[in-house]
Amino acid sequence: MNARLLVVEDDDRVRSAMRLALEGEGYHVTEAPDAETALLQLHRNGAPDLMIVDLMLGEMDGFTCIRRVRQHHDVPIIVVSARDDTHDVVAALEAGADDYVTKPFEIKEVTARLRALRRRSASTSPTDAPRDVLLDAVAGAALVLSQASGTVHRGNQELHLTLTEFRLLCELATESGRVLSRSVLLERVWDRGFFGDERIVDVHVRRLRTKIEIDPSEPRIVVTVRGLGYRLDAQR
Repeated sequence: MNARLLVVEDDDRVRSAMRLALEGEGYHVTEAPDAETALLQLHRNGAPDLMIVDLMLGEMDGFTCIRRVRQHHDVPIIVVSARDDTHDVVAALEAGADDYVTKPFEIKEVTARLRALRRRSASTSPTDAPRDVLLDAVAGAALVLSQASGTVHRGNQELHLTLTEFRLLCELATESGRVLSRSVLLERVWDRGFFGDERIVDVHVRRLRTKIEIDPSEPRIVVTVRGLGYRLDAQR
């Protein structure tokens, strides 16, 4: 079945052109001219397989839209925007976006990144996934990663990680105790689908820490090794 894709873009011409191009690539595309319409569609129909979101959308901007989506859904999100300032890129990723494409763009670049996100989603729960992994043995609030079911629990509470955050945690846990450089994480987690700089890794590590660490300001599980990268230290 074709992947379901929601395009949130306030420019009618750009939105229509993207729809035609993406339908030509085999996607089942629905449109939303603003953030409010997009959120209403998600409420009524559930999350699509993928989303493309512009940042300049009117009353509710793309940053707010993404944060609202992330309250309930872990759908992969690509930002497509004319805003190319580093602060905007980081802010969009901090809000919960998985990737960022700057306008003007070639549709083949967007579809390449969409395919990379789809591959990541398909490989999140492989049939040969290892058993549950204990990452933090805090009494009554153990942190457990289950690659087989695609979940992370802190005690009885399931943590809502995005696809990218989950893949990042899985890669670090698979190499527990070893330092993984940003370039290695980019290649493994982003599946060569992101062509920007390595700071995207730092942004997603910060977001991951806010969800899995008891005190994100003093991380114990995902630690920074200055000048080298990141290492997962299981707390047992």
